[in-house]
Amino acid sequence: MKIQALVTTGHGINCEIETQHALEMAGFDQVDLVHLNFLVSGDVDPRSYQMAVFPGGFLDGDDLGAAQACANRIRHSRIGDERLIDRLVQFVHKGGLVLGICNGFQLLTKLGMLPASTGDYTRREISITANDSGRFEDRWVHLAVDRDSPCVFTRGLKRLYLPVRHGEGKIVAGGASLVDRLLDTHQAVVRYVASSDGEATMEYPYNPNGSDHAIAGLCDPTGRVFGLMPHPEAFVHRVNHPSWTRLDLPEEGEGLAVFRNAATFLREC
Repeated sequence: MKIQALVTTGHGINCEIETQHALEMAGFDQVDLVHLNFLVSGDVDPRSYQMAVFPGGFLDGDDLGAAQACANRIRHSRIGDERLIDRLVQFVHKGGLVLGICNGFQLLTKLGMLPASTGDYTRREISITANDSGRFEDRWVHLAVDRDSPCVFTRGLKRLYLPVRHGEGKIVAGGASLVDRLLDTHQAVVRYVASSDGEATMEYPYNPNGSDHAIAGLCDPTGRVFGLMPHPEAFVHRVNHPSWTRLDLPEEGEGLAVFRNAATFLREC
């Protein structure tokens, strides 16, 4: 089976090339960079792909808050009698995979596609707001993976070591009951930890933004929509690691597994 992925670009996205490269390394047969304007106009239909990725960057300069302007554009853009958001929801319902990285994760939450705890992909449930540190955070972080999560992208993974680079990465849920539900349903896929074998932590700088319950990424109930603040596409080869000259590392970086899992799932489903 030929598997194809769409990677959005334009309006301030700046990690699309690295993301395309990661998908190609992971075994995708075709990876198209598609400007957001072509999705809005209807010239490109996401439903013709098996996976859609919203990469990192600074959509619309983070005006009105990270990814808020783009979320409004997607929610209200119409292609004939359809809204673009409806096309994306149909894409998920037909079995497509969606990955949002950093700015892309912010976008998915503001559209309501994550965490979609009730199955409604258009109702916003959480916010991602300014880091507790009050500044942009550019550092590497340890992540613990919930092995009971339905997330397609993290199957077989226990830990990840990835970089973050964001000014708005603090996940804030609309009430303790929602956070508890996300933890109970294992939708809180990855959480910040102090070390490779540590427990979830709120301590800075291991938790770089003060995110509720140290949550670094979420999936929807199906596990096919996943968003995270750290950048898996930024660690696909050992030379991406900050200590690659001093450590005996595997050739492949840890982040590549996220994309390989997606490719494997699509070939097997």
